[in-house]
Amino acid sequence: MRYWLMKTEPGEFGIDDLAARPGQTEPWDGVRNYQARNMMRDEMKQGDGVLFYHSNCDVPGVVGIAEIAREAYPDFTAFDPDNKHYDPASKPEAPRWFMVDVRFVRKLRRTIALSELRDRPELEGLALVRKANRLSVMPVSPDQWSFILSLE
Repeated sequence: MRYWLMKTEPGEFGIDDLAARPGQTEPWDGVRNYQARNMMRDEMKQGDGVLFYHSNCDVPGVVGIAEIAREAYPDFTAFDPDNKHYDPASKPEAPRWFMVDVRFVRKLRRTIALSELRDRPELEGLALVRKANRLSVMPVSPDQWSFILSLE
């Protein structure tokens, strides 16, 4: 089992949106970064843990836990010219972009803010706390996962 942190903007799709979906499951579409895509496509497995992170909001931070419910498959939003994630270079017969399905596990009792995570030497190697890191999907080590959840 591996662990991940996945960022989303709560104004677009937040933890409450995931909890309200049928089966509390939703495709994680629209990833348009090759490094994040490669992790989703090549490394994420069903059952992996996900720290659900809200970004671009008043208090960015970890707000919940989800899990990978379905392993990578072609991101169909890339094929739809009416979708904001459309990519004319991605074709169904040769997809460029992939997505996974995530399933809600639970909300945290409180938001564990990015500012709090940055101040923790235990998280020094966590990609999230590095300057200029813009990845929306990143690996989390088992020790980092346990430590972050211990802050709840």
